[in-house]
Amino acid sequence: MTSERTGQFLLNAEDLPEGAFREAQAERDGQPLWLVLTRQQGTPRAWLNVCPHAGRSLNYAPDRFLVDGEGRLVCAAHGAVFEPLDGKCVGGPCRGDRLRAVPIAEADDGIHLQPEG
Repeated sequence: MTSERTGQFLLNAEDLPEGAFREAQAERDGQPLWLVLTRQQGTPRAWLNVCPHAGRSLNYAPDRFLVDGEGRLVCAAHGAVFEPLDGKCVGGPCRGDRLRAVPIAEADDGIHLQPEG
């Protein structure tokens, strides 16, 4: 569901608790867009669900992600470690690179994809 005011619905806000990682699918320009979402310091954040190292999905199963002891996202394929606040890779084969951020917003009890740019 999409509205001009809120954007394309991704998931209910209550389904994204602090520190959790969730998978969502959206559509942009007629193409599927797979996302990883998290809530950090009360703010929802999203990136493309693509590891910059090898272009593979970060999750190991649908809507299932690895998280290290410090709450950082870990790529299931090659172990790259990403900071949950900014998507920066801090360990593994793509150290120094970043996940590609996707604009989202929280409104009307939901998380919504926002237009780029």
